[in-house]
Amino acid sequence: MVGGGREAGAGWIFPGQGSQSVGMGRSLHAGRPEARAVFEEADTVLGASLSRTIFEGPDTALALTETTQPAILTASVAAARVLQTEGFSPSLVAGHSLGEYSALVTAGVLRFSDAVRLVRERGRLMQQAVPVGAGAMSAVVGLPAEAVVEACAEAARQGGVVSAANLNSPEQTVIAGDAAAVERAGGVCKGRGARKVIPLPVSAPFHCVLMAPAAAGLAPLLAEATFSDARVPVVTNVSARPETSGTALREALVAQVTAPVRWVESVRALASRGARLLEIGPGKVLCGLVRRINPEIETRAFGEAADLDEAKAFLQGGSS
Repeated sequence: MVGGGREAGAGWIFPGQGSQSVGMGRSLHAGRPEARAVFEEADTVLGASLSRTIFEGPDTALALTETTQPAILTASVAAARVLQTEGFSPSLVAGHSLGEYSALVTAGVLRFSDAVRLVRERGRLMQQAVPVGAGAMSAVVGLPAEAVVEACAEAARQGGVVSAANLNSPEQTVIAGDAAAVERAGGVCKGRGARKVIPLPVSAPFHCVLMAPAAAGLAPLLAEATFSDARVPVVTNVSARPETSGTALREALVAQVTAPVRWVESVRALASRGARLLEIGPGKVLCGLVRRINPEIETRAFGEAADLDEAKAFLQGGSS
């Protein structure tokens, strides 16, 4: 059970959209009944074989936002269940954007069945909020976040919406908004010294005010779901502070649709409580960001059966 495991010194962090890959979690599904049960529950709840898309693809199907979001949630929760079955639990949790739902399930706030329904609808609502091609996101590399925010404000004064969406590391901030305004802001960032501005292959401009219709559609769905108080603190994207109130955590999920992901501050909040960080789910994107934020924070990743022994040693306080 969460809160009663052998190791209380590690925070568990969960990835968001962009970490998916065809085949993720297959080894856990094949060898761990508790993981297989999570995939089977997702299929049952959604009334479709999400697991087949996860394991067999194609990439184009898995990349659809309304599929990507429940797929990453399912793979992440399945991995967390393996560790919980082994007797481990986190000292606190956090997730990047979509990953906050995985964190809430792990902390006992949301039932997985509710979470997988919610993220499928979240994906649909986000995709529907802005016509394809009308919005854009770009990663700005090599410019402090404060300078990126100022560049966005300058670009927005000429029309359109553009703002900081993901404060990922001291060296990387993702911006989002109307396509033309994002392009204009990227030019301003380059003029202010950014090393690179990289357009991202996304289908919608997440975490900006253009997502307000999605937030409005998601709010009543969240209101219908049961939110319990967290068994361990959850560092939310919106506040970058630990929270345990189920009511506050529900409100944070509404707010995060249009608000920036404050990942730098979130990682610092996790580290301030002495947490070493285990990334749970597909990929190692968050481990990379943590190293850029503070290379002294110990990190590991766990998403497949081959990672289990190393993850267990890490959680037990050993090094490998």
